[in-house]
Amino acid sequence: MIILDHVSKHYQTRDNKDFVAVEPTSLEIKQGEIFGLMGYSGAGKSTLLRLINLLERPDTGTVSVCGQELTALNATQLRHTRQNIGMVFQQFNLLSNRTVAENVAFPLEIAKWPSKKIQARVEECLEIVDLQDRANHYPSQLSGGQKQRVGIARALAPQPQVILADEPTSALDPATTRSVLKCLEDINRRFNVTIVIVTHEMSVIRRLCDRAALLDKGRLLEIVEVHGNQIHAQSKIGQELIRED
Repeated sequence: MIILDHVSKHYQTRDNKDFVAVEPTSLEIKQGEIFGLMGYSGAGKSTLLRLINLLERPDTGTVSVCGQELTALNATQLRHTRQNIGMVFQQFNLLSNRTVAENVAFPLEIAKWPSKKIQARVEECLEIVDLQDRANHYPSQLSGGQKQRVGIARALAPQPQVILADEPTSALDPATTRSVLKCLEDINRRFNVTIVIVTHEMSVIRRLCDRAALLDKGRLLEIVEVHGNQIHAQSKIGQELIRED
């Protein structure tokens, strides 16, 4: 379970004005669910996601993941705990001088896994995302969808209980988007991994999520349930997003 308790984040602009990226927000995400963060550009979706694993440290409030309060940890403890939280990035963030297998192995090397266990886990993860035949390829030899599946395999490698995905399909065409979403859905079903996904596409919420938070200008407007690809939003912005889909 992920619990955000009155977390907020603000930044100082270049002209010394205060910009509120996330207003005080409380949120509970259940273990094993796929939860969406939805809203227009500038709504605070990515900032809120980064608060979950403390890539951004909140100005106020607490963050707890799987029973551990991350905001109470020191840097060393947090680095160890982050092994339980995988991250999938919009622009893939693969290391260009490493092969697919070496990219997937990277977080395990950082965590000092034994080399035999690393090799076995890399093979297992590449099988999960159906990229066994690309193990020795470099990122420049892959399509966008293949790169994102490598990113998912890398996030999955340390056997996390949570995966955070920041706009993982925004750079992909519709067919490739469907394959990436299916990959995430399969991982959720097979391993009961909690997935939190940021998206501006309501179709992604319909296709993948159990619930979603609708955000606007740093405020949590509402949490909607998704049943049979149907979303029932009460807020004006939520209804606009549904109409635009």
